[in-house]
Amino acid sequence: MDLISTILEMTIFPGVLFVTMLSLIYEWLDRKIYARLQHRYGPLYTGPSGILQPLADIVKLLSKEDIEPEVADKWILRLTPIVLLTLPLAASMYIPMLKLDRGFVSFEGDLVFILLLLTLYGVCIVLAAWASTNRFGSIGGIRTAIQLFSFEIPLVISLLAPSIDVGTLSIGGLILWQSRNLPFILLQPIGFIVAFLCFIGELERIPFDIPHAETELVAGWMTEFSGRKLALIRLSMDVELLIASMLLACVYLGGGAGPILPPIVWLILKSIMILALMSNVRALLARFRIDQVARGAWMILTPLALIQTLLSATF
Repeated sequence: MDLISTILEMTIFPGVLFVTMLSLIYEWLDRKIYARLQHRYGPLYTGPSGILQPLADIVKLLSKEDIEPEVADKWILRLTPIVLLTLPLAASMYIPMLKLDRGFVSFEGDLVFILLLLTLYGVCIVLAAWASTNRFGSIGGIRTAIQLFSFEIPLVISLLAPSIDVGTLSIGGLILWQSRNLPFILLQPIGFIVAFLCFIGELERIPFDIPHAETELVAGWMTEFSGRKLALIRLSMDVELLIASMLLACVYLGGGAGPILPPIVWLILKSIMILALMSNVRALLARFRIDQVARGAWMILTPLALIQTLLSATF
């Protein structure tokens, strides 16, 4: 029975199937909030209030023709969408959903490991861009490399700063500490702001969507991906959005800690709050140039993250 329950948790709840469906709901919420801020309706017809539209988009892409350039590195082109979806799904196993102190897989240092998985996501994007042998894809890949690796340093520093206070690199340990004390958003607001902006950059969302700027690069590094490949990439981006929102909620908002309601409900509510903030930023700001993004990450966000870390180590 233990083996059966383990398999069900890993595959259905709170495993792969639950995370996948929840990520589609998050995309729907993001599109709805973004539309309302622009005085539009957003998804409307597919399902109640258009809630099934993200799923319909994935199904539609799966049925489209899958075209591969003749000169492209076909094996990398075929494997990249699978790996891109696998990485955030694997990261979801380390997010404490049903319990405060541990996810499906937990160990001392799982915070660092989940950051490693999210970093590999960016590496795969760069490889996919070069493998496509498309000029727009190559430029988009270069921009992706500059942007993602510029945000990596301040992101890691800002997420590890709370670990200095607690003395643990475990996500569950951070949540337990906040359940007995105050959430880190009150104790380290600078770190939260830096991590929040870095995650927007890692997700390539407005105003940091320069790697796939439609007005300049068609679709950037995704230009040569179509059909099933594009469907898997779109789904992987939804799952990455979910994981980023939940990880930020765990580190700075106490994760599933809260009265009366089960931990997973509190985690979803807090991550939806972060998603709503991201949607507001997406609607309010315009796209930055790649040089502005890199300069801001290295000259503003990184020093702020270091200051927050020094304050944590001192006080």
